[in-house]
Amino acid sequence: MAKKWQTKITLNTKEETYIRGYPLTQMIGKLTFSESIYLLLKGKLPTENERRMFDAIFTSVIDHGVAPPSVVALRNVISGGNQLHVGVAAGVLAFGEYHGGALEDAMRFFQEYAKDEEDIYGLAERIAKKAVEEKWRISGYGHKYYKEFDPRSKKLLDLAKELGFYGKHCEFAVSLEDAIEKIKGKKLVLNVDGAIAAITSDMGFDYRLGKGFFIIGRIPGLVAHAFEELTEGVIFRRLDEEAEIEYLGNPPREL
Repeated sequence: MAKKWQTKITLNTKEETYIRGYPLTQMIGKLTFSESIYLLLKGKLPTENERRMFDAIFTSVIDHGVAPPSVVALRNVISGGNQLHVGVAAGVLAFGEYHGGALEDAMRFFQEYAKDEEDIYGLAERIAKKAVEEKWRISGYGHKYYKEFDPRSKKLLDLAKELGFYGKHCEFAVSLEDAIEKIKGKKLVLNVDGAIAAITSDMGFDYRLGKGFFIIGRIPGLVAHAFEELTEGVIFRRLDEEAEIEYLGNPPREL
């Protein structure tokens, strides 16, 4: 009879903890953090190139300043008198469709369309035409500041070529960027989420891990912001009601 909980990830005994079958005590000092993450997610040890690609991916999303919703939420929660882990949890809970979710959506999109396609360039032209005509919102494209190219995407894609992870998903992602520009006459850049989505797809990862990649990469940044808020932040952050809030409801009135 099967036990209540089943897992293929970790075995704990009185003597040792085994991660995907490898003794944790042997991993310590031998595997890098990225190698250990790869082992957990993929179930096998990474090659040197896979480790380098993972390192680059996680570094590319490690932090993006105070402005994103996750950091604003985190700092506000800590300013209310909460501890570091509560603030970090609030930051993670702020991830959604428009913040962190694009990676998973882009992975699903690339994997759905490029899965069995041989003519990647023809596919990109067909999808671009349909997307422009029907006004699709395609995750992984567009950026508030980068209008010609996203330098993070370029760096990651160049490295993917060097390390052997530039396959049909990367080709499709870049070709779609070019095809949309030809049709619209305006560039919609492949952003860092789109680049990571294409590369991890070519590395053989399931799209349902997309948000996980973003969370893993961004957690160090959230911890740093949480610590800064704890040690240097403002107690009880609140908006300036006169300068920052516009009331649009009924004027004051008698009940």
